[in-house]
Amino acid sequence: QVQLVESGGGLVQPGGSLRLSCVASGSIFSSDAMAWYRQAPGNERELVASISAGITNYADSVKGRFTISRNNAKNTVYLQMNSLKSEDTAVYYCNTRFYWRPWGQGTQVTVSS
Repeated sequence: QVQLVESGGGLVQPGGSLRLSCVASGSIFSSDAMAWYRQAPGNERELVASISAGITNYADSVKGRFTISRNNAKNTVYLQMNSLKSEDTAVYYCNTRFYWRPWGQGTQVTVSS
């Protein structure tokens, strides 16, 4: 059974940084494209960044500020978030890019002064 566990969120001031981690267990393979998503209150879940075979893609709203990476040996995907803005406030989730597995609990990111 697949399990996704996100961590690293918190409260940060505008302009600050956070690094999110996601540990995957079960039938997720190093060949699977992985992604970070986020959902703000009242909004639909949106794709933030993805990584597949070393190729990364980002939503326009985070391009240049966020960096996705993965360590296959540790079954872990990371999201380095810099220059955070209030509009980045959301619950962040990781999952495969396609054919989603069961969602984890996510990690709350709050950007506020």
